[in-house]
Amino acid sequence: IVYGKPCGQGINKWKAVRNLRNIAEERVGRKCGGLRVLNSYWVAQDAVHKWFEVVMVDPFHKCIRDDPRINWICKNVMKHRELRGLTAAGRKARGLLKKGKRATKLRPSYRAAYRKHSLMRLRRFR
Repeated sequence: IVYGKPCGQGINKWKAVRNLRNIAEERVGRKCGGLRVLNSYWVAQDAVHKWFEVVMVDPFHKCIRDDPRINWICKNVMKHRELRGLTAAGRKARGLLKKGKRATKLRPSYRAAYRKHSLMRLRRFR
């Protein structure tokens, strides 16, 4: 259904909401539920597919738990970071690489910022 013209009738050239690297991280994170997704990087691509390598960490490995540089990933709150958009690819897809005045409508998320800006606040006695 097209409500009005011409801006409402176009369906071509829509961009995906999330990038393919983020989707790859999510798929691997679902497959290997006991591991934590640390990061990922581009490996190769052809005309149809893109391949990414996803770096995963075993949170119960003794070397990981004893290393103070990486043992933050063993915390319970770090479970499935990739599904919540907390990895580098997820933050990029959410637009959170920007800071300051360029990101006023993005933090904490674009939905929360939209909700906050569109909320009508009325004083009780006015």
